[in-house]
Amino acid sequence: MLDNPVLISVLVLTVLSLLRVHVIFALLFAAIVAGLAAKLSLPETLSTLIGGMGGQAETALSYILLGVFAAMIAYSGITKILIDKLLAKKKQSKYVLLLMIAGLTCLSGTLIPVHIAFIPILIPPLLLFFNYLKIDRRAVASALTFGLKMPYIVIPVGYGIIFHGILAAEMKANGMPIAQTQIPLAMILPAVGMFVGLFIAVFFSYRKSRTYEASQDSAFAEVSATSETAARKFEIRDFITIGAVVMALATQLIAGSMVLGALAGILVMFIGRIVTLKDGEQVVQDGVKLMGAIAFVMLIASGYATVLKETGAVSEMVGAVNSLVGDSKLLAAILLLLIGLLVTMGIGTSFGTVPILATVFVPLCIMMGFSPMATVALLGTAGALGDAGSPASDSTLGPTSGLNADGKHDHIWDTCVPTFLHYNIPLFVFGIVAALVL
Repeated sequence: MLDNPVLISVLVLTVLSLLRVHVIFALLFAAIVAGLAAKLSLPETLSTLIGGMGGQAETALSYILLGVFAAMIAYSGITKILIDKLLAKKKQSKYVLLLMIAGLTCLSGTLIPVHIAFIPILIPPLLLFFNYLKIDRRAVASALTFGLKMPYIVIPVGYGIIFHGILAAEMKANGMPIAQTQIPLAMILPAVGMFVGLFIAVFFSYRKSRTYEASQDSAFAEVSATSETAARKFEIRDFITIGAVVMALATQLIAGSMVLGALAGILVMFIGRIVTLKDGEQVVQDGVKLMGAIAFVMLIASGYATVLKETGAVSEMVGAVNSLVGDSKLLAAILLLLIGLLVTMGIGTSFGTVPILATVFVPLCIMMGFSPMATVALLGTAGALGDAGSPASDSTLGPTSGLNADGKHDHIWDTCVPTFLHYNIPLFVFGIVAALVL
């Protein structure tokens, strides 16, 4: 098992990321290592990697367009009004603000299914206010990741119903049917683990004040937080900007496409002359700078996932588990969740991990005597493990895109490591408990 390509490549990815190697290069090296460890030639590995990159093409394009839209909103100046309103509340509690951010983010995957699209629009203009309250941005990252991840695990609405549908379909396809309505009950304990992680991050780990130096380079740092600047009142351009946001949201919900939603918002900004064609080039460059790298990471992550699938190493890992566990359900649950953590850390998506894991998880669970509820708890938790903390996950890339708008937030050490520690550990513990009691 120690020479398993998935295990080796994910360890390479993790070590390189912790050493501050950019995630793009870390993913490329990890993919090459996975291919070579699986006895694929270098040309075959690169061909598989490049061929698989198209799996996230629409997501990557939508991220770039959303970055441009966010830059346009910042350019409009409407964010200055938001900052002025917040700064007027001198007694604002940072704990209340963090919990509000977590709650609002939960809506992005349920009632208003925009996922991370709101982050580059809402978070960058709030950075000055976070600095004013001396909030540790690792706490903000934890709050955002909680809101992006917890709802789809347990709430059967929005992205949650998609995740539960995948779980039900894969369980049935592999010989253990379960009603989709039972899945939220099976995932309650893992979701409780995420609440525990959020509580620890906000009220213990990152409760101390942290000071960030003001940045002169950020496109979002032009809004002054001093009382010397006169408060700006609402103007017609602000109503047009709000209309652009509404249009982007409505188009996305109707068409089911973030690309079309972002394009609709950008079009309204140009037609309303909030951004002129003369200034458009610079604003677009700012937007691409904000989200372009993340978009490219998603493309490479999709290619890396394809390489991992081609190696067939996940089945080998589960086969090794089968020979180790004997009749111990506890040991089986621990090893299966460790495999889920490794696979999802590499692939970076819970939704894409479940079909890979189900083909080998479900037969093993049947053999071990796990009930359908216990099996779906294991499978769902194994898929969710690693989504928080993975360098290539949108649950970490999204928060970083907003919090690093002024260049003061590190993706690995300020987003991935905090979210890995505060969510994967409780998910692991509560997932094991769920598997044993259900």
